[in-house]
Amino acid sequence: MDYLIRRNDLRDCQWTEGAVAELGEGMARLRVEAFALTANNVTYASFGEAMQYWNFFPAADPAYGRVPVWGFATVIESTTPGVEVGARVYGYLPISDTFDVQPVRVGKESFMDGAAHRQGLAPIYNTYILTAADPTYDAAFEAQQMLFRPLFTTGWMIDDCLMETGDAVPETVVISSASSKTALALAHCLKLRGGVDAVALTSPSNVDFVESTGLYARTQTYDQVDTMHARGLTAFVDFLGRPALTADVHNALRDRLVRSLVIGVTDWEGNRAPIKLPDPQPEFFFVPTYAAERAKVLGPDVLNQKLGSALMSFYRASSAFVTPQHGTGMEAIDKAWHDTVNGKVSPKTGLILGF
Repeated sequence: MDYLIRRNDLRDCQWTEGAVAELGEGMARLRVEAFALTANNVTYASFGEAMQYWNFFPAADPAYGRVPVWGFATVIESTTPGVEVGARVYGYLPISDTFDVQPVRVGKESFMDGAAHRQGLAPIYNTYILTAADPTYDAAFEAQQMLFRPLFTTGWMIDDCLMETGDAVPETVVISSASSKTALALAHCLKLRGGVDAVALTSPSNVDFVESTGLYARTQTYDQVDTMHARGLTAFVDFLGRPALTADVHNALRDRLVRSLVIGVTDWEGNRAPIKLPDPQPEFFFVPTYAAERAKVLGPDVLNQKLGSALMSFYRASSAFVTPQHGTGMEAIDKAWHDTVNGKVSPKTGLILGF
């Protein structure tokens, strides 16, 4: 079964019976075990055309798409040497009970999907990590891995970008949609670093949750931007995607604003018409591109070691403020998608789903 989402209406969804053909040579069939569903997946759908997220798992009807999710799957059939039946992997999955891949670059720790429709797409999304050989895997934190591993990677990379690569290092980082999981990951990294204030911007209904995490120096609502206190040089990291808020932040901070990064669109239905802004102009931050650049500078082993140690500390910390909520079956998956699209999922909840 495949979960299809209409590309121009994210609330128009349907289940369809996927065609299951005989497996060709050099292929593998995977059964989806479990996956996380977060606002990040709505961002994938919102940017599905522009950022090619629909291309990873094409639908037969081009009006619909299969949104990618992060989770665990098991190899149930294989005609590829080195990819064994029963092997468990973590990676980019469709919301489907099974799916096929064409493994290439098969190694002891991972393989990549070399299917024609995934050529030219970011390698980080095409890689499947073998759980048995994953140094950051911990069975006690499987839910956290599904919920946070890709989002934490984004948060860590933003922290690295702001604090290690810019000409002017900020003393304050203002973060919109501060209750979102990627924002929490960024705030965690900034707190570990020390010497920099993370200032949360959030909706009134999420103030208590954001403050309860202990990750932010200050918390303010979106209508308080004009009275926002920011110490020294400041960066703005935007997860909300609301141009009017970006304009308010730029106008409030003026000469103190040294970086403005656009990450996502938790407000995916808002008016995104561009507004003229004082400098610095917003930069779209694309993790795969930045990660590839940093791997060249630091070396992939050093980069992975830094990221891995920080990741485990966040898994442990996140258990204090995000509780996994499990659901099974097509009805539960459909409800979870609509709740996420409609903004009805509490920031305290991490949705973990399966078939």
